[in-house]
Formats: sequence, C-alpha cells, structure tokens
Amino acid sequence: MPINRKPRVLLSVLCFLSSGIGGLVFPTAAAQPASDSIQESVVKKNEGGIVLTTVSGNTPIPAPLLQTTVTMTISGLIVRTTVSQQFSNPSDEWAEGVYVFPLPDQAAVDHLRMKIGDRIIEGQIQERAQATQTYAKAKAKGQRASLVEQERPNIFTTSVANIAPHAPITIDIEYQEVVRYDQGRFSLRFPMVVGPRYIPGQPHDIQEPPASPTGLGWAPNTNQVPDASRITPPVQHPSHGLLNPIALHIDLAPGMLLQKIESPTHPITIYKQDTNAYQVSLQDASTYADRDFELIWTPLSSETPQASMFTEQHDGDTYVFLQLMPPTTPISTNNAIPREVVFVIDTSGSMAGSSLTQAKAALKLALTRLTPQDSFNLIQFNSITQVLYATSQQASALSIQQALRYVDQLKADGGTEMQPALVQALAQTPHQEERHSLRQIIFITDGLVGNEDALFTLLQQEIGHNRLFTVGIGSAPNGHFMRKAAQFGKGTFTHIGTTTEVQDKMNRLFLKLEHPALTDITIHSGDSRVGDLIPNPLPDLYTGEPLTVAFRTTNLPSSMTISGKQAGRPWESTQSFAEAKPRSGVRVYWARQKISQLMDQGPQEHDKTVLRQSILDLALKHHLVSRYTSLVAVDVTPVRADAQALYTHALNTNLPKGMQYEAIFGWPQTATPATLYLILGSLLLGVTWLWSRRHLAHR
Repeated sequence: MPINRKPRVLLSVLCFLSSGIGGLVFPTAAAQPASDSIQESVVKKNEGGIVLTTVSGNTPIPAPLLQTTVTMTISGLIVRTTVSQQFSNPSDEWAEGVYVFPLPDQAAVDHLRMKIGDRIIEGQIQERAQATQTYAKAKAKGQRASLVEQERPNIFTTSVANIAPHAPITIDIEYQEVVRYDQGRFSLRFPMVVGPRYIPGQPHDIQEPPASPTGLGWAPNTNQVPDASRITPPVQHPSHGLLNPIALHIDLAPGMLLQKIESPTHPITIYKQDTNAYQVSLQDASTYADRDFELIWTPLSSETPQASMFTEQHDGDTYVFLQLMPPTTPISTNNAIPREVVFVIDTSGSMAGSSLTQAKAALKLALTRLTPQDSFNLIQFNSITQVLYATSQQASALSIQQALRYVDQLKADGGTEMQPALVQALAQTPHQEERHSLRQIIFITDGLVGNEDALFTLLQQEIGHNRLFTVGIGSAPNGHFMRKAAQFGKGTFTHIGTTTEVQDKMNRLFLKLEHPALTDITIHSGDSRVGDLIPNPLPDLYTGEPLTVAFRTTNLPSSMTISGKQAGRPWESTQSFAEAKPRSGVRVYWARQKISQLMDQGPQEHDKTVLRQSILDLALKHHLVSRYTSLVAVDVTPVRADAQALYTHALNTNLPKGMQYEAIFGWPQTATPATLYLILGSLLLGVTWLWSRRHLAHR
C-alpha cells in the first residue's frame, strides 16, 4: 500500500525550516570556502600554523606561516611605516599565500618591495584589473610575484605566488599617515587583525565591473556586500592557539618634551635616546596579531600647540598641510544648552564578552552625566531594533534609574542589523527641533559590518541637524566605519579598547558633548577661498580638537584666514605661510585625502565613469593603492616548472581578543530570530513525527 505523501512533504518543509537556511546568509566556521586547490580544515597544529588536506584527501599540506615586523618612524605629525610580512612555506609543495589584513583607514599605501634572499623587486602601481592580470600571468608562468590590493580603506589583501618549498618570501608594504591630536594628547593606532564582519543580504555570483574577483573568505558575496568573500578571512578557533606573531618598533621624534608615553593595549619598552627622541617596542616577544595597538604621548607643557604648517613642492604645485589649535571655550554651567541625547548600543553576537562589558560601562557612565534639562532615549540593536521609550524622556532621577536597570539586563546575540537602528535614531518628531537646539546621537558599537557604503549613504541623506558621535568598542573595531560615520554625522569618534579606558575616554567625550563647538568654519586667502581644500566642507570642531586641512595650489598666497563661530560669537585666526616648513610627504597626505573625498561624493554628484577616472588619475600619479589601483611586483625569472602543482592557501587570522567564537560563528548571523526558528523547528519535527506514526498506524 502506498504511503500517504502529505506527512513526508510536511516533514521535509519542517526539516528545511529547522535547518535555518532557506536562502539566508548563515556564515559559520564550517562554511569557510575551499580554495582552487585545497580544502581548509584544521587537522593539527603545525608550528603555529595550520595543516590543509587536498580535495582528494591526499597527504596533508602545511599552509604557509606568516610573521610580521612593523617599523614606524614618527617625525612630529608625520608617520612613515613599513610592514614586513614574511611568508614561509613549510611544505614540500609550491605554495601561494593569500592574507587579508588591516591597516589604518587613512594610510596612504605607496610602496611595495618583494625580497627573495638578497634580491629586491620593487612593486609598480597599476590599474587594479591590470595588476591582477599581471600577477595571474606571472603566477601561471611559475614566476615569483606579489600583489597588494585594497578591499576597504582599512582592509587589504597580500597575495604571494610561487613560494618555493621550505623557503621564505618577504613582502614590505610602506604607508604614510598623520598622528591624531585630541585634548592635549597625540596618538596613533595600528590595527593587527580584521574582525569578523556581519554580512547582510542574499548570496549571489553577479560580478559587475570593476568588482574584485571572488575571494577565499568564509562568507559568500551577497547583493548587499558584493565583495564579502574578500573581507572575511578564515578565522582560527581559539582552542588551536594563536597565529601570526608580530614585532613592532617605533622611532618617536615628537619635536617637543614629553610628559608621558603609554600604550593602553600592550606592554611596551621605552628607551630615551636624547632630549626629543625615543625608541618604543613591544615588551612581550610572544605577541600575536589579535588586537589593535595604540600609542599615546603627552607633551610636558600644558600648553596646546597653536599651529603646525608644512609645505612640499612637486611638479610646479605647492602642497600645504596646516594643523591649527583654536582657543578653548571657557567652561560655564550657566548657559548650558538643553540636549536631546539618543544612545544606540550594539548587542549583536560580535559584542559578546568583554566588548559588551565595556559598552555597558560606557553607556551607564553617559546616562549618569545627563542633567534635568536634558532628554534622552535608548536604542539597542542586533537582528532586531528595540527602543526603550516611545519618545525621548526628561532625564529625571526615575527615568535614568529605569534606563540603568535596562542596560544591566542587555545581552549579546544575533546579527548586526545596523541600518534600522540608525533610521530610528535619526528620526525626529515634528516638535523635536523646536524643543531642542542640540540633538546628539551616541552610537556604541564595534562597527564590524560589511555594508559600510549603504550606511554612509543613509547618514549623508538623513543626518539633518543631528550630530553623531561614534564610540568604537573592543580590541579590533572597524575604525574606517567609526571615523567615517562620525565625519558624515558631524561629530567625533572615540576608541575604547579595554574596560580600564572607559572612564578616561568617556570623560573626554563628555567634554565634547557638553561644550559648544567651533562651527561654520571657512578659509579665505585674500579676496578668494582656498581651492582644492581637504576636507571640504570643513567639519565642526569640539573641545580640544585641532583644525587639520591640506590643499594644493600653483600660487602660494602669503597668508590665510580661518573664521568661524564659537558659542555663537565670531572667531578668526590668520596664519602666515612665511612660517611654513618644508616637509616631504605632504603631497602624499593631500592625495590620499583627496581620493577619500572623491569616494565620499559618490556617483550621485558626479558621473560614475568620470569619478572613477579622477580617482584613478590621482592614485597613479601619486603611486597610491586605492579601490581602483594596486601594487604588483614580479620576478622575471621562472622558478616553478609547469609540471609542478601550485597550492593556494588562504591564511587564517586570529579571533580578536575578547570576542567569543561561538557567539559569532556558532549561531546564524541573520536578521531572523534564528534561535527561535531552531526551537520551533525541533518542536514541530517532534509533533510531525508523532502525527505521522499515528497516521500510519491507523492505515
């Protein structure tokens, strides 16, 4: 007798539901994709590396080992850094190593060198598609080759082809950046690991030029993040130990006497060379790339620097860099402006562990600083967005206590669906602008998302009179997202890497939130505005922040006047270029910032083809890696015979310190209530099984 098909169909549907798939993106550790030649699976430890098996299951092939040495030279405000990546092949086979790694989001990457023994091959800047072809041809011919590509302003990929068995190849990458100055302290941050990104959208294989080729990451490309496979490097489970040892050496010549040099992220050793020069290195020789490094130095004098001005001549143009410290606003409690403050906190799975502890501590500290004339609301988001109050409430003792209790019970789980939370935070009722002259959004997150561009577009379109202040949480936050979001939100960004930093860094943020900014800033030279100005438009400034600008000109004026409003009153400062000092690197800084400015404008302001060509021309002229240009180095002598196989390895990265692997990879990263689906699916499977047995018994 034929079996009734209805229970079987229902059972299949429920199995599908309980499995948690159905076209959604559920990136898990098991979903890490294989390369062309090998399938990545951890078999055993191999001297700090991993072991890979071939697709056919033959003898395990050890993956290349990576060791990084970072050398920084800090001269005043300019930082020149060399990142040396040594790829060592421990196997008996020829290897290609592909390593996805972070750099500072404002790094101007302009040099590549490939070192093979005593030989050095200089990299050349090429259009990205051309550089990819150059690398692929060299790889196929058995030539040693290296390629450095930008995936995001703070995510890069190094590919190294034809690494000989039991031999190393060293790749040197050079970049330039400018140190940050804020409230009497200088600082720089060097990221060491790419944190796992949340990838929204539906998987797809569409490649629209000039999209990058599909990568070897654990996430498939989606309609919302078309390059997801290139920004999600495979992550080693913490139980297998740490990978990628790193050494860091800094020559610090700040040009002033210092009161203190410190790192809140790593133990450091400091050697004083002379009055104004120091050697800084990591104290622990067994340091691994699992969290960002930050260095902070404080001038001995309590007086803040008034102005730093540098110029560089090149091809008939003069490039100018200016950093000016406006006078501080007197602190007054009598004329404090009523504020509406909207707190947004990320409670997704990537925040589980120490990140959420830091975020909750920061949020509770901020709540207690509110005054009775302020109003506030609180939004939390993961796969869904939840609002504490229907509308902002007066900051009374009762409402603040309610909010503190609410914060105490927050837990981390689910995906990082950031856009609905931003939409909710930016929304204002018709009367809110009348009641509040100052509306601030405090956005607390690790920023680990892959759809940054869509979020930036939202901020550009909807920011209105809001001011957005980002607080980056965790050991390896997405600095590019945090800084850019604050830029588009006309606010500032703050990094909090450890719980011990919460008090100090939040207090510094409060000074900015609670005191008037320098607004409506303009720059004039004689009777005209300065052209080719970076940034443009000029941002608002907050307490302790300098105004940093750069521009290019063919006729350098004798002086420039900066004007704006401070606490509603006119403010003005005139700077003479006679005081400017020549300094190499100014034109590289200007070009990097100009490219960033063009990328921010997007095709809505310029024809897409024209915009791309403008960026391409700038990057090629100044020898810079960008979205449309890459650095490639090729050794012309073939070393691998055609008959010898080449195995491609996507190098594993560490999970950022403090993150919980299972909270990120153990559960679906989607906008759906995945845990609920699993529970309901299991229950329904049980009910279906009982119903099926009973149905068959009756037949």
